[in-house]
Amino acid sequence: MKVLITGASSGIGRDLAREFAKIKYNLVLVARNIEKIEELKKELVKEYDINVEYMSVDLSDRNNCINLHDKIKDIDILVNNAGLGDFGNFSKTDLEKDFTIIDTNITAMHTLTKLYLQDMKEKNSGKILNVASIAGFLPGPLMATYYASKNYVVRLSESIREELKKEKSNVKVSILCPGPVRTNFNNVANVKFEISSLSSEYVAKYTVNKLLKDKFYIVPGFQIKCTKFFSKIIPTPILAKCTYYMQKRKEEK
Repeated sequence: MKVLITGASSGIGRDLAREFAKIKYNLVLVARNIEKIEELKKELVKEYDINVEYMSVDLSDRNNCINLHDKIKDIDILVNNAGLGDFGNFSKTDLEKDFTIIDTNITAMHTLTKLYLQDMKEKNSGKILNVASIAGFLPGPLMATYYASKNYVVRLSESIREELKKEKSNVKVSILCPGPVRTNFNNVANVKFEISSLSSEYVAKYTVNKLLKDKFYIVPGFQIKCTKFFSKIIPTPILAKCTYYMQKRKEEK
């Protein structure tokens, strides 16, 4: 089995690579930080004796996504994990960073999902894990671009799942929807969490277990499961007010 993981140099992506390595899956690690994925490759090859390829790719350029697909074939599992966010009032955040968030969280995920899904449907096997967030079920004042991008991930994945079910395809799609996780994402997005967060190691282990059982919604943690449930029944204006309050509390002074 061969797994391609984007955003593999740290956090959830890195720990997903470790979990797949434990069960002897070969890996393709993709990230911008070449030094970190080189180190991760050495660690995994030494400890688990698996085949690990790695590539430094800027996925915010859609042409790089297409080139990645051209170079890496025969993938059994695709993990679209690369992503970033930003904190602040929408009218004041940097437009160029907004574009980078959209290009990475949406366009890269969309492109790789489509291209590898076509390959998987042709052989009638394979799994795609799109890393979303509990943010994908909520409005997100003060992190509007990030929340909107994760809403896109959720809705696209839900739509593809239904298409595959109607076609009776053996290809499976899953979405990972964690809450706060202790990763470098928080530094990039300029936020800190006041509610308890899960370790990326726990999230990765939980995710691989559920993914291999073809679970569609993968939601680690009881608190976040409750949030997902209530997002279905609470009116959107109230959700927006609650989210604004929570975001405001985690703003760095």
